[in-house]
Amino acid sequence: MSTRSNRPHAKNGEPRAAFPYFYPITTRWADNDAYGHINNVVYYSFFDTVVNAWLIAHGVLEIGKSGAIGLVVETSCQYFASLEYPGTVQAGLRAVRIGGSSVHYEIGIFGNDAPLCAARGHFVHVYVDAVTRRPVPMPANLRAALQTILVEPPKD
Repeated sequence: MSTRSNRPHAKNGEPRAAFPYFYPITTRWADNDAYGHINNVVYYSFFDTVVNAWLIAHGVLEIGKSGAIGLVVETSCQYFASLEYPGTVQAGLRAVRIGGSSVHYEIGIFGNDAPLCAARGHFVHVYVDAVTRRPVPMPANLRAALQTILVEPPKD
């Protein structure tokens, strides 16, 4: 079953109000590319950073100790505006689908105080046993925490 959104592509970024959690990330000199803006691959690092920061902040990820771990199985990104160093991005996070062993996140990347996201991506974790790497049911404490950021995504 695909976790890809059936929504049409947006022409503009979404507003901050569409994301219930934010995490600030300072850009680095090395994030810029030869074209003078944040390189596309850096956005995927932003996605990973906000998801894991949220998991740690909510006590549902203990690095090296968790019996079930989330493996990234799918990501994508749409770009609406360029960002550049120096600056701070605000990474907005929401969960849009929680399955038996997976969660589909959407992330908005906002430049400084911009009202609309410069990029929007999705990020899918499948929970697996840390040793066997076979899918396992999502831990109950994680499922409960995810309910706090579960939203119906806006229609484009």
